[in-house]
Amino acid sequence: MNFSKLPLTKEMLQTIDSLGYKEMTAIQAQALPAILQGGDVVAQAKTGSGKTATFGIGLLHHLDVKKFRVQSLVLCPTRELANQVAKELRRIARFTHNIKILMLTGGESFGKQLASLEHQAHIIVGTPGRILKHLNKGSLELSNLKTLIFDEADRMLDMGFIEEIESVLAFVPKERQTLLFSATYDEEILEISKKIQNNALHVKTTEQEVANKITHKFYKTENKIETLIKIFATYQPTNVIIFTNTKLQAKELAASLVQNKIDALAIHGDLEQYERNDVLVQFANKSTPVLVATDVAARGLDIKELSMVVNYDLPHTQETYIHRVGRTGRAGAEGVAITLYSAYEIEKVQPYEADEKYQFLDEEILQKEPDFEMKPEYVTLVIEGGKKDKIRAGDILGALTGDAGLQGASIGKIDIYDRQSYVAIENRYIDEAYKKLKNGKIKNKKFSVWIL
Repeated sequence: MNFSKLPLTKEMLQTIDSLGYKEMTAIQAQALPAILQGGDVVAQAKTGSGKTATFGIGLLHHLDVKKFRVQSLVLCPTRELANQVAKELRRIARFTHNIKILMLTGGESFGKQLASLEHQAHIIVGTPGRILKHLNKGSLELSNLKTLIFDEADRMLDMGFIEEIESVLAFVPKERQTLLFSATYDEEILEISKKIQNNALHVKTTEQEVANKITHKFYKTENKIETLIKIFATYQPTNVIIFTNTKLQAKELAASLVQNKIDALAIHGDLEQYERNDVLVQFANKSTPVLVATDVAARGLDIKELSMVVNYDLPHTQETYIHRVGRTGRAGAEGVAITLYSAYEIEKVQPYEADEKYQFLDEEILQKEPDFEMKPEYVTLVIEGGKKDKIRAGDILGALTGDAGLQGASIGKIDIYDRQSYVAIENRYIDEAYKKLKNGKIKNKKFSVWIL
């Protein structure tokens, strides 16, 4: 776990020691040997794990200071993260003189960035939209690139940067080292890794992945809606899918929850495609915490992190039960599956009683909070423009963080469709964001904007 075990220069080791890095973190110990050898790495690592120092030490180790060309590019989802990364890299780069690190992000003067690029740089840290703008203008040249790094790759995908990323890749040499760091380790990340990396080492320093770690709880009740609210008050789930057996029940339950201060939307077969999109986007981007669904309507629904599934109506088969609850407790996270049943449904739950993993509990143990409510973390803005208008996630992000002055951290998931774009905004900034976008422009063009 000691940095001195790595093939680093004496000056680099002295700098690392002076920064207070006495021992390698888990991510550093597992990933650095491969990175220093020039190998590709895909790593699951959260904030505070030492990931920036991991790729920072690696790219500085490979750097040829005498060659004043861009040799490393670090892509970040937000301006704030890019700023943090650039600061950390400058701290580690103190071991030698004349290393130039340049930050290129949206919300900053393009002209000033052009002037800085005239004198070249060794390392570029930036956001996909602004990097691509410089590449298309010819002000940034990456033919000498050795190392390409994606920091918080999952957040970049959530913010809709996949097109920008693919476009940036067209400008980088095929022979390069690619490092991909992500807080989650799902199929989407692994697919990206397959496309952009060669024989990547997979490093996972968070808890080992456990397939669907779910606690199964059954509650007998004569008032399902009342019990459901008590379950929410007791478990405090961040997001929930509730299953009903009919379309009518899904509509009525969602309406009842809203009346009880639980923000909920329903998805069922009677919805038009655009209505279905509106509902799914809001649930996926945390603009509503509760989704009420029928089995048919929920097909193909894939939410990365789901804290709870509720069987409001008993599923017709055990196979359906497994399919429903399998949406929670993924990738090592802990999930809760709740099933409600009445006295008339006791025979239907008997097959579950035979298996000790299913807990049958008394609803009396649940908390009752008269003022309990569930409100969303974000609100969704809809922009009447999308892929057909050549709008990219970086354009929307630039409009919000530049002219509108919002922080990147207050902007959530961005989804861009052919004719419309959806952007999640933190509750407290929604009015400000709406006014700025309504009165402002995206790519020098005005678009209709409304709050979903």
